[in-house]
Amino acid sequence: MTTPSPLTHTPVLAAEVLEALQPAPGKLYVDGTLGGAGHTRLLLARGAQVIGIDQDPFALARARELKLDGLRVLEGNFREMDALLRAIGIQQVDGVLLDIGVSSFQLDDAERGFSYHSEAPLDMRMSQAGESAADVVNTLEADDLASILYEFGEERHSRRLARGIVAARSESPILTTTRLAEVIKRAYPGGHARGIHPARRSFQALRIYVNDELGALRDGLNAACALLAPGGRLAVISFHSLEDRIVKRWMLTRPELTPLHKRPLEASEAEQASNPRARSAKLRVAEREQVGATLSAVPGGRA
Repeated sequence: MTTPSPLTHTPVLAAEVLEALQPAPGKLYVDGTLGGAGHTRLLLARGAQVIGIDQDPFALARARELKLDGLRVLEGNFREMDALLRAIGIQQVDGVLLDIGVSSFQLDDAERGFSYHSEAPLDMRMSQAGESAADVVNTLEADDLASILYEFGEERHSRRLARGIVAARSESPILTTTRLAEVIKRAYPGGHARGIHPARRSFQALRIYVNDELGALRDGLNAACALLAPGGRLAVISFHSLEDRIVKRWMLTRPELTPLHKRPLEASEAEQASNPRARSAKLRVAEREQVGATLSAVPGGRA
């Protein structure tokens, strides 16, 4: 696979993110899910400095090619952002943005194995390291597969689909996205929603499991809270109910944080029409309690 060249990325809920984080000259932010740097460019355009974190080597290469003034790129998982920033001498920031889930670039790159629409190796690893989706579907017992499909995909036919996967792999290993999609389609009972592929929830579940996305989200929320300066803000964009429930409950149980909205912010009808991936996006924002003035920015960050 070749390293993708820089592409234009349309960030979801752009205006809402800017309103939430209030970037300005002298402020420092963390974009914990750098991806195509769409949100980061908005922050930089307002004069802020940004530390962008990503575990995807291709996203990192793309971001470095952009050579954006005011951006420092770090390799790693956002769940470790507090340790990553301490390692470069930064203790506090004015805001943190997390845009959770798979990025547009990862979905659009068929070779990454996230999509059931295109023929590709069954991979789904954001970091390109560790256990792949192919490893999971070809080695786990049916009960374990069913648990993954149910817990992370909310797939009500999880046991039936797991049995179908085990039966199919006994004939030959399931190594590609299209074969897995076809196996699930054959095993799926009638009555799935028109226009929705029966493999959608299963692919989501495998992706979340392979990348430990929900565990990373919980750790990342705690790491972000540890970094926020007094008055600093955390903005989290999620794309399905599993993520949103975690974010909502976590924000409500943190005594040092105040959620800024009773309900999550959602994309306008106009944005949903122009960017279909914004239709399921939900933005939640919380502010760290004010305990005196926010620390002034210093060269290289907050010491």
